[in-house]
Amino acid sequence: MAQGGEAVKRFSLVFISVFIIIGFQPVKAAEQRTVIIELEGDVSAYREYLEMHYPFIEIVEEFDTLFQGLALRATEAQLDELSQHSHLLNIHQVHTYKAETKRTEVPFVTQEFLGTSAAGVTGKGVKVGVIDTGIDYTHPDLKKNYKGGFDVVDWDDDPMETTPEEGEATIHGTHVAGIIGANGKMKGIAPDAEIYSYRALGPGGTGTSVQVIAAIEKAVEDKMDIINLSLGSSVNGPDWPTSLAVNKAVEMGVSVVTANGNEGPANWTVGSPATATKALSVGAVTTPQKTAVLYERFYKKMIPILPLQGTVEWKQRRSLPIMDGGTGEKQLPDATGKIVLFKRGKIPFAEKARIAERANAAAVLIYNDGSGPLEASIQDGGKPVSIPVAAVTRQVGLWLLKNEKTAQLSAKQVELQNRMAAFSSRGPVTRNWAIKPEIAAPGAPVWSTVPQSGYQALQGTSMAAPYVAGALALVKEAHPEWTDEQQIGALLTTAQLLQKPNDQPYDPIEQGMGKMQPSKAISTPVIIENPLLRFGKIDSKQDAEYVLTVHNVSNVRQKLQFDQPKAVSGIRWKVPMAVELSPHETERLNISISVNPDIQEAGVHQGYLSARFGQQKVHLPYLFLLKNADYPKAMGLEMEWKPLNRKGAYHYQIYLPEGVAELRIDLYDPDTLVYNRQLLTKKQVDAGLLEGSMSKREAGKPGVYLALIQLRMNDGKYVSTELPLYLSDQMLVK
Repeated sequence: MAQGGEAVKRFSLVFISVFIIIGFQPVKAAEQRTVIIELEGDVSAYREYLEMHYPFIEIVEEFDTLFQGLALRATEAQLDELSQHSHLLNIHQVHTYKAETKRTEVPFVTQEFLGTSAAGVTGKGVKVGVIDTGIDYTHPDLKKNYKGGFDVVDWDDDPMETTPEEGEATIHGTHVAGIIGANGKMKGIAPDAEIYSYRALGPGGTGTSVQVIAAIEKAVEDKMDIINLSLGSSVNGPDWPTSLAVNKAVEMGVSVVTANGNEGPANWTVGSPATATKALSVGAVTTPQKTAVLYERFYKKMIPILPLQGTVEWKQRRSLPIMDGGTGEKQLPDATGKIVLFKRGKIPFAEKARIAERANAAAVLIYNDGSGPLEASIQDGGKPVSIPVAAVTRQVGLWLLKNEKTAQLSAKQVELQNRMAAFSSRGPVTRNWAIKPEIAAPGAPVWSTVPQSGYQALQGTSMAAPYVAGALALVKEAHPEWTDEQQIGALLTTAQLLQKPNDQPYDPIEQGMGKMQPSKAISTPVIIENPLLRFGKIDSKQDAEYVLTVHNVSNVRQKLQFDQPKAVSGIRWKVPMAVELSPHETERLNISISVNPDIQEAGVHQGYLSARFGQQKVHLPYLFLLKNADYPKAMGLEMEWKPLNRKGAYHYQIYLPEGVAELRIDLYDPDTLVYNRQLLTKKQVDAGLLEGSMSKREAGKPGVYLALIQLRMNDGKYVSTELPLYLSDQMLVK
């Protein structure tokens, strides 16, 4: 027994935090459940210890590829007994999530839309692993290409989507799989690719980061060529556990494609695992569709609008004046022939619309009182509103108020194609300042397969990622002689730079290299392996350097020539002279930038460096951070109840992109905003994940709180942010 106890001392169990959030259900005490523990130490030795001292606890799986750990199946009582005696087992609270997608009626969007049919390849022989909610492999468009997989939720080899009989049904994984490799009535991007399913998300799309990592490990062990991860989190950091797992999978020879997230259009909204340095992260582009926009002729300003759910169509073509409606708390004077502009507030959207309707308004605009898009509905069970109602951003709303006396707006229908979707998350990544996404693809909306032989249109970067995964399968089939880095580089090098409605390019942190063009990627004579120029953080007058790797993959000489960037005060570029590459030659080229921080403003600086080979022009995104920027300084606050002993304890964690001199967390009532208590104070905290434990007495009363995180930075400045916090001393499991 003493020998077994010594074996346990060699281990430190660490649970990886929750991946995304939705809801919880307690497991009955008599039921068995599967948990995954992560170990810092020898997995085999700990397994022997469990088999000797806890023979009734079933060891389901052993992990030693991406992380060290075990999957255990036991009753609640057995797990509680193990935790109390070993003082090592962390049974962590399972926070879960659901992918945010919307149904939209649109025609089929097939591979012809992306121009891949002329490439003469179909993804044959390429193995694509879909880590998601499972796949309905009986779907007539999927059963031909489905080859197997694994279910890390139920721990069996049947990764079927959750059915209504099993809980809240899911459709997400089947939709993603169809975009990649449907081969029936609908054709995916790579209709002959071999599709494998790894079910990491259970009923309602619920799962944990540990399950996702376990699914990645299974896919690596099964020798997938490509893994698609259409899931994400709110943690913008390159060293979050799922991001590190993705990097390791890539190092082991698997190409990993991730969705960039649906938290746009604000900057710094990309989340793990899309923040992984070696992931190919994908933003969402609109598919061909018509929508209404507003146009101000005098100011020559095009105003995008987001029609509220339940509104009538915007059809009026004549120019109409603006009327300020405030927040809708007061009745309006006569508004005949006017567009009433409301600020979002306490009055419901439908009531605002009816107030304007009673005043004979022609239409309603509602602008947000915070950053980001405003997506809402005017359907409240009452009489339908007869006038059009739409949302605009806070910036647009304030501009309209400023020009209320002169602005006149008319509605017009425009074709929305090759536009970045408003919801698509933006970069850059904190700490390493990487450009994310790297590439973009259709995601708003996309028609694909769903369970029970159906089809449905959904939108999100969850739909854009499988487009790229499918395109990468085509490139891999066409050029198996290329390395994984060259295959991805071909997609990046040949991407189409997208323009805003004002004909200016979207920023690098919005589109990366631009919209993918698989046919051009397959036929490209030149590949720039790592074309997104990352110069990092610059604090003083210095040179920053980046090394490009360029491959001539053709049988003839190729000339690569860079355009000299436009002169800007305080910034000096040094780009290579024209370089000629012999057939199948590789060159490494240095690009450097010198920045004078006394002349240039602090913050994120980004743009494009142009180059050309033959008739092909390439726009290389660049980014550097000068001194500092207004990015989130705290993320991922979580508190988990751990039955480490008879009394138990809370395990807390919070992610800090940079070190701070002092951290303080205060709790408030989320409804009244009344101060409740101080939760935590720490001094001299390093960058990264801060973890620790506290007793039930120290944590205080369980409940739902608004946490105010106050930080004193190392330069003496103070910043604060608000995050929701759920505190419970009950074990909540999937």
